[in-house]
Amino acid sequence: MAMAETFNNLWATPLGVHRLSQPHDLNEVLVRVFKTMRLADGEPGAAFYASRDDLLGRIKISEWQQLLQFIVGGIRDTVVQANQGHWPTGAPAFQIALNGIWFQISNSGVHHDIHTHGNCSWSGVYCLQVDTPEQRHAHPVLGALNGVTRFYGPHFQHLGGAHADFGNAYLMSPHIDIEPVPGQLVVFPSWLAHQAMPYQGEQDRVIVSFNASVHSADGNNQLQGYART
Repeated sequence: MAMAETFNNLWATPLGVHRLSQPHDLNEVLVRVFKTMRLADGEPGAAFYASRDDLLGRIKISEWQQLLQFIVGGIRDTVVQANQGHWPTGAPAFQIALNGIWFQISNSGVHHDIHTHGNCSWSGVYCLQVDTPEQRHAHPVLGALNGVTRFYGPHFQHLGGAHADFGNAYLMSPHIDIEPVPGQLVVFPSWLAHQAMPYQGEQDRVIVSFNASVHSADGNNQLQGYART
């Protein structure tokens, strides 16, 4: 009698990409607000500027509240999909806390080297402004990588000097590049190594970044009763 065979494809990396419907007017208002804040900090012409991560309570306009609602909704959808099969009876009630949220403005070839985020379970980036793909890709040096966000798979650190053959072809795509698109939100695990590739364009690259944690609705953050082992 043949024994039953099983196959386990384990430890996938969740990454949610969400698009805001008709983001132009909202983005335009927030870009003006962010550039005014940069000017108030005395760095109007810097190639790179990052605000403090306390924007949650500093900006009061309706466009900011709309963006926050979209971000929280994107986090919620990503968290639910990532945890399918790990919650025993569907998604329990939970709440999302934005532990920090900030904006960045960059140009002139500035990049952000490989890093991860701490003290949170999820992070994300929302794009407000950047050159069109045609303009970015036409850069004589940076080309198609101009301004993209690169995410590195968790096995990337093990690939140096590793043996490669037909049997481990599934390891040969160690990263994914996600192009910046105004109105696009990318939600990713905080432990996932990533970097912003160098950007140079007619328009500044303007993004909002955040860190988030997820808590049970009753304040009990113990996983017993919620997670499967």
